[in-house]
Parts: sequence; C-alpha cells; structure tokens
Amino acid sequence: MVSITIDGQTLEVEAGSTVLQAARRLGIDIPTFCYLKRLPALASCRMCLVEIEGQRRLQPSCATAVTEGMVVRANTPLIEETRSSMLDMLLANHPLDCPICDKGGECELQNMVMAYGPRESRFRDDKRVFHSEDIRLSPVIIMNVNRCIQCQRCVRMCEEVVGAVALGTIEKGMDTAVTGFEGSLASCDQCGNCVEVCPVGALMSFPYRYKARPWDLTETDTVCPHCGTGCQLTVGTRKGEFMRVRSKWDEGVNRETLCVRGRFGLDFVASRDRIKRPMIRRDGALVPVSWDEVGDYLRRRLSAVEGKAAGGLASPRLPNEMLYQFQKLMRTAFRTNNIDCSSRWSTPFDTLGPLLAGFNSRAPLDEVIGNDCVLVVGGNVTEENPVTEYLLRDGVRRRQAGLLMLSARPSRLDADARVVVRVLPGGEAASLAAVVAGLVAAVGQALPGDVLAGIDATIGKPAVETGIDGPDRLAAALKEGRSVTVLVSVDLLRSPEARATLQQINNLLQVLRLLGKGLAMQFLFDRANQMGAWDMGVLPAALPGLRAVADDVARTTLARDWGAEIPSEPGADLDAILELCVGGRMGALYIVGTDPLIAYPDRDFVTRALGAADLLIVQDAFLTDTAGLAEVVLPAAGYGEETGTFTNNEGRTQTVRKFREPAFEARSNLAIFDFVAALRNQALRPSTQGEIFDEIARLVPAYQGLTWDGLGADGAFTKAVPTPPAAKFFAPPPVPTAGDRLMLITGDCLFHNGYLSERSDILNTVANDPYVAMSAEDTAQLGLSDGELVIVRSAQGELTAQLKVDRRFPKGLVFVPENYRALRLNSLMRRGEYPCPVGVQKVHATLEDDRTSRIWRGV
Repeated sequence: MVSITIDGQTLEVEAGSTVLQAARRLGIDIPTFCYLKRLPALASCRMCLVEIEGQRRLQPSCATAVTEGMVVRANTPLIEETRSSMLDMLLANHPLDCPICDKGGECELQNMVMAYGPRESRFRDDKRVFHSEDIRLSPVIIMNVNRCIQCQRCVRMCEEVVGAVALGTIEKGMDTAVTGFEGSLASCDQCGNCVEVCPVGALMSFPYRYKARPWDLTETDTVCPHCGTGCQLTVGTRKGEFMRVRSKWDEGVNRETLCVRGRFGLDFVASRDRIKRPMIRRDGALVPVSWDEVGDYLRRRLSAVEGKAAGGLASPRLPNEMLYQFQKLMRTAFRTNNIDCSSRWSTPFDTLGPLLAGFNSRAPLDEVIGNDCVLVVGGNVTEENPVTEYLLRDGVRRRQAGLLMLSARPSRLDADARVVVRVLPGGEAASLAAVVAGLVAAVGQALPGDVLAGIDATIGKPAVETGIDGPDRLAAALKEGRSVTVLVSVDLLRSPEARATLQQINNLLQVLRLLGKGLAMQFLFDRANQMGAWDMGVLPAALPGLRAVADDVARTTLARDWGAEIPSEPGADLDAILELCVGGRMGALYIVGTDPLIAYPDRDFVTRALGAADLLIVQDAFLTDTAGLAEVVLPAAGYGEETGTFTNNEGRTQTVRKFREPAFEARSNLAIFDFVAALRNQALRPSTQGEIFDEIARLVPAYQGLTWDGLGADGAFTKAVPTPPAAKFFAPPPVPTAGDRLMLITGDCLFHNGYLSERSDILNTVANDPYVAMSAEDTAQLGLSDGELVIVRSAQGELTAQLKVDRRFPKGLVFVPENYRALRLNSLMRRGEYPCPVGVQKVHATLEDDRTSRIWRGV
C-alpha cells in the first residue's frame, strides 16, 4: 500500500493505482473524456490534468501511478483555466445543435461545459464541417462526425473489447475523424457499444432517434432475456411504450457492454404475434374465448383424460419463481415427474448431476477467467454468449490468461487463444480423453500409485494415433497452469455423445484436482435462466436443489411443505414424453413458454407426437407453431410484464423487473398456474412472487439465506453445496473418424438465438438472411460461390438459403443457424442423429450436374 494526499485528504491505496482512481475513492471529482475504466489509460483528452508536488507540468491523473507520499492538487486556478481552455477548443468546431441532438440531457460535453467551461468562446472562425448530413453507417448506427470530440472511446471499445475492429480514424489533429471503414460498418456486430460510450451525440442509435428525451423516459433496471450471461439492462419506456436499452458501468457482470440482442432486441415485447385472448379448438380451428369459457372447457377436458400420463415442458427463459411453481404444479396437481426444461435435447442428468455437484463454481465470471488457463469446450462463444466473449478477451489481453479452445466451430476468440483444437462434431469426448491420457502420461509420477493404477486401468494409455489434432498441446498447457477454468458450452448436449463428453470432462477435472490445480467450472448457457431451471427442479429425475427424485428425505421434506405427495419414480424427459404421446399414452401435455415444434431436432416426429396427445395445453405470450397445434391456448405475460429472478451462468441470482403491463387479456404465469391448479381441485400455496422466492430461499439449499432486498443491483450468488465427487473415472469413447460426407450442425447465430429474437423487428433489419456456412475447400470442390442460393438436403427434407463461405470453417461441415423459423431446419433432422448427413447443390443445378460434377455428397 502507498499513501497519497489529494486536496488535503490522505488515503492509502494499492501500489499501481492511478491518481484518478485514488481521487474517486475520496469522492473528488476529476473530469475525463477519453478514460474508460475497463481499458488502459489513453491520456489524450487532457481533461484530467492535476498538479503534483515536484512536477513542473500538469500530469494526466488517469495515467499517473501513485507513489509513496505523493501530494496532489486537483482543483487550482491553473487547472481550472486549463480545463476551460480544453473545453473551449472542443467547442470551437462542435455544432451547437443541442435542441435536436439525441444526447441532449445526458451529454458529457454539455455537463462538462456547465461545470468547467468558459462562459464565452474566444473562437470566432467558421466551424469545421466534415459532412452536411448525418451518415447512416448501419441499420442501427448513425453518425454525426461534426460532433465528434476525438476521445477514441468508440474505436477502442470496438477493437479492444468487442474485437470487431469496425471503426477507425482518418486524418490527424483537428481534422481527425472517426469512420466506419469504407463508409459503413460491414464488419460490425451492431452491438451499439460505441453508442453507449460516446460522450456526445456523434454516434447514435437509429431506432431510438428523435423518439424521446432522457427526462421523458421511465427507466427500469432489469436483466437481459437473451442468454445466460445475465447482463444488466436499463430499459427506457415512454408512456408505457418501449423506447431503448442502455447499461450501467457499475452494475452487473457486463460492465456497460451489451451485444446486439441485448441492446436492440427487446422490441420483441411489442411483437404482432402476441396472443390476445384464450383460445380453444373448435372444428379444427382455434377460436378466441373468455377466461371463464376456457376454464369450463379445460375442467371438462382434464377430467376426461384423468388416469392417463401427464407431462410438462417449460422454457428456461421463465423466471425462477414461475419455473418452481410449474414443477410444483406438475408434481402435486398432475401427480407426475414427467417434466423437462429443454426443447432441443434430453439432459443426461445421471452424468450432469454429479458434475454440477462436484465441480460447478458459483462465482463471478471475472474471477474464474482470471485463472492461468481457461479451457472452452464446444460451441461458439462469439455467437452464443457475446458479452462473455468480451470478458474472456479482456482476461487474455490484460490479465495474461492462457485461452484454450476445443470445438467444432471456429469463433472470433480463436485469434486470442494460445491453443485452438478443431474436432469433429461429437468428437469432443475422444479429444478430451486424449488430453486426460496425455496429462497422466506427462505427470503421472505426481499421482499416488494406487490412484495412477486406477486411472490407467480405466482410461488406458495415450493412443499413439488419436486422429485428432492438438490434445498434446492442450495437455501441455494445462500441465503448466497453476489454476484452470473449464467453460462448457451447453451446445454439447445436442450430440448423442453428450453423456460421454460430460464423463470425460469429469475425468479431466478429477485429474487436474489430483494434480493440485486450482479449479473452476461453469456452463455457458444460451438461455437466460437455464441454470435456474435446473436449480428449480424442472427435470424428470431431479427435485429443486438438484436432489434426486429417488431421495426419500428430500422428497418427504418438500411433500410436507407442499402438503401433497410427490411421485417417487423418476419421470420421462422430453424424448420419452414424446414417445408416450406417439404411443397414445399421454393424456394432458402442458407446454409453457417454449416451441418444440421449431426447436426439437425432428420436426416430423414432434408434429406426430403433439398431434397424438389427448389434450395439448400451450401457455405462451406468442402464437408459436406449437400453439398452432394446441387444443387450449392460454395467453401469458411475457418478458418485462412480471417480476421475478434469473440465475445466470455464474450462479448469480438477479432481479428481472416489470416495465410494462401484460398485453391484451394476458395474465401472469403464476396466476395461470393458480387457475389450472384450481381446475384440478388443488391450491398452490404460496402463490405470489415474493412468497415463492422466500420458499425457494428456505427449501433449495443453494438459495438458502437469500432475501429479496438483499439481491440489490448486482444480484446475489447462490451457494455451491459441496458434494465430494465420487472417485470414479470413465472409459474413453471410440475415436471418431472423418467420413467423405458433409455433416450438418446447427446452433445460435449472433443476431438470433431463439424465438424471442426472431420477433424483434430491429434485429430482423440487421440480421443476415438465413444462410448456410461452409468451408472454402468444400465450396471450391463443389463449384459453389459465396452468396449464391443453395439447397441443403438430407434423407428427411431440404431447405434453401444463401451460401456463406467461411475460410476458417473446417472441411466437411455445413452450419445452418437454428433460429430462422422460415427454414424449418429441424425438418432435415432425425432424432438421435447429430450431426446430420446432407448434400448441398446450387438451386439451378440439374440432376445431370449432380452426377457429373459430384455436387452431391452424403445423400
């Protein structure tokens, strides 16, 4: 610690702290323009100059490190004169169009001039004008170059945090101008972080332009619904109408940054697809009715299917309280454990449960990515969890973390990684097994003899030829690190090899622990409350708290509190639920907030299954494809229309706040659960959001001790419930071999990650058209060109989309995003088969072309 005195106040700060940081701790205001907390100091704006005893010139406080005994003056006549002169220079060419500028009322330059600026300018020359009109750089970003004060915040944010490098500067001195390269933002993520950090109105949000003034807005702090990172949002509404989203530096995991979905994708709340009234099916068509009518109808239909199996599926985008109440409703009123929370895969909880119990770290992401090595397994962080990608890049560039990537798809993080290993889809398990074997071979002597013998007996010796590039490099990097974080993409659960992959992750973590490494493990969920859905027990084999349904003590405790018996046998997951439907054994199937007809990887099978259920009830805010097949449709409140909590990937529970009223005749999800329970002659107690939160905090071990008031602005962390992992190692799976067929994989794309984002008009203006991504090698071999329309065909179906050639993409793979409803991608897939063999051809190719030019492969 070193001592510093600023304006007569003395403080001890950590060595390496800057004068600016020390001043802010003392509450002393020093103005800045170019400074951003999350980036190294630039010291270009000269607004933060201070006097330091022993120094002849004023020094930039943002870039001056504290030394022992330093004496600083932050407010002197010289400093005031210097600040005033700097502001006068900025105003010399700044257009005085504050009345029409969107930044008016929250403009940093405006505030600085009022606080420190001259009352009369000394400049009388004509103002410099770069462009007479604003420049539309993209569908969501518009620029007024004349207002730019050359602080470089936008350029540095784009390059150093986002990694897009879409903005740059041209010319020098007073003629410096920020520009999108070639007058556009062609390489831009459209995230709008440049707009967020711009201190003036040089970069603006086009969707928000001229719609409101800051003082007209009612602002609500909440959490983003688009992925599991859990970013803080501040939503602005005007007279109940959604206007904009911004974020705050000092709250949340995201530290002011947002991705394109979080900043521009919340207008889905006003989607034209909203369900206006309850509906029942009459003569093959859905007919709007009143809540009383739907209640009478549903009571009769529930009585008619009494005695047959029931099942429930709920979205992991619902808040914890709604998910908890849903599983309670299904287990008590419907007497079933046939419940699940994923419409895209069935969760292998027998393997996942011990992994979560033994290794999952409920800790700040910023903390876990500070470890020596960070291994990302599967998925594409850039497109699934963009803000997590920003934080990982920061960990690599500023904190020297060693980033290791093991995945089938390339991502932008590859450029920052120390080791990148491409594997075949589903081949992650074999590659991880090779890494474990390599670690044991390299440092086996450090393990106890009996442990080493047990490992060798299970996993064997390292294969001489794995068929996979890079496991030895991963093992070497992991061996060198003193602490290791493993980030696991939930995308791995798509594969039939998901269980084997989770087993090998377990092996890896156990070996690293035996070697004395500091360990952390978290999942990268692409759904906002997937962690919460698991914690709340929306699983066929797990109760709230991830306790097994077969656990008599846990089941008895909950049954006593709920006042109803809980079935003791594990239930059916989504796959098995659909099988029950197809077999004619499903009475009531209750689906809440999710659309399996779009998401489940076999459209034909899920269509037959949903059609075969005796009674299909869909509760949703939007008229989804699944709702279109329902017998009863119940209009529910959507995101922003009810208050609750999300639990993000870190295990942080945060408040999701209401900022608008439910649309039309929609009711809150909790009110509808009460409504349905009453039809089953049951009463759900408690039934209000606050009381349910209190019950969760009392009955779910990881949430014990949480209070609603204690969540605060940053939320509160749930607790890891320590469960020593069983010292069990799993045998490695067979090494996959590359075939000569093209294999189709899917996942999220940057602009869409589910049925919420596709209902955003703004996102649909910036998103690429539906596309098919392939490697340059494959497209050259097949005679295909970037941008042309192609047909992708499997044994089950076909689709047409635009080709996108990706030079980083591995040979043999075809990627199509899963989030474009019009494509009906899941109609190409067959359950239990992933990746899916396909062929690709030009739209106008003839059958003879197919045979002679070998366009078709794998069909």
